[in-house]
Amino acid sequence: MYRIDAHIHFNANTPQSLAVLNQCDIKVLNICVAEDAHGKWRWQADQWAARTRENPKRFAWITSFDLPRFEDPHYVEAVRENLRKDFQNGAIGVKIWKNVGMEIKKPSGEWLLVDDPIFTPIVEEFERADKTLLMHIAEPLGCWLPLDSANPHYGYYKDNPQWHMYNKPEFASHAQLMESRDRLVARHPKVRMVGAHYGSLEYDVVEMARRFEKYPNFAVDTGGRLHDTLIQDSKKVRQFFIDFQDRIMYGTDYVDTKDQRQAHPETVAKNYPYFRLLADQWWSYFSGSGTVKIDDREVQALNLPAAVLEKIYYKNAQHWYPGV
Repeated sequence: MYRIDAHIHFNANTPQSLAVLNQCDIKVLNICVAEDAHGKWRWQADQWAARTRENPKRFAWITSFDLPRFEDPHYVEAVRENLRKDFQNGAIGVKIWKNVGMEIKKPSGEWLLVDDPIFTPIVEEFERADKTLLMHIAEPLGCWLPLDSANPHYGYYKDNPQWHMYNKPEFASHAQLMESRDRLVARHPKVRMVGAHYGSLEYDVVEMARRFEKYPNFAVDTGGRLHDTLIQDSKKVRQFFIDFQDRIMYGTDYVDTKDQRQAHPETVAKNYPYFRLLADQWWSYFSGSGTVKIDDREVQALNLPAAVLEKIYYKNAQHWYPGV
């Protein structure tokens, strides 16, 4: 089946890497991540725009914008101008990353949340341009819980304690971040909004369902959260995918941003099979029947109907990201 990976960072700029996309029949939606206030992240925009110009059949891209420069009275207009240029250069959406809410503080000392008024005129720019806002707000709920080897994200927080917020009351809570995201979605009902990584509600499909029922302009991608659904009740998960088949997009969050022309052959030999493995794992889970093996776990496959698979794999991306 044709697929659009709606959450990925893959600089496939060699015949070999393009062959991987062609063999899998995948189009990739490459996403920028803004980690600074002064445009150092824009190498990603240049890279993703170039891939899209070279091969629009296999590539599309989402831009971002500089983090706030609170002392700069021209900050908002500069962001809006750069967004207009990126839209002219083919960007079909804009991403806000988790550093909003989890890293950046306002001059007052308060956490900068995604519904802060400084972002209002920027979001209005998306609305005028009819572009989609992709939000990676917060982290998996396990970020705020004690380390637990049964949690799918145990290894990440064990190795990256700076992102583990358990017993750190000085940081915003998961609930506060979700509330700020929900307020933004409600405030701009005409803007298509996508929650990356199941909207950071990966721990319970019921929580995602509540948002879908409340906010018709809200959808999610699955990026990098396969194992979070594997540990939930398979019947409940299957029904969720059927009930909300128009609001979920396939995405792997595969990351390989280096120039493939300069990649070491051993790296290529390791990375490309992993890309295929991710695609195969998601497919076996979504489309298979009976028990399937994902890494070291045997799980019940969802056996989703063909019409639902088509929506999750490409039709929803085409709806939520016009022009993809």
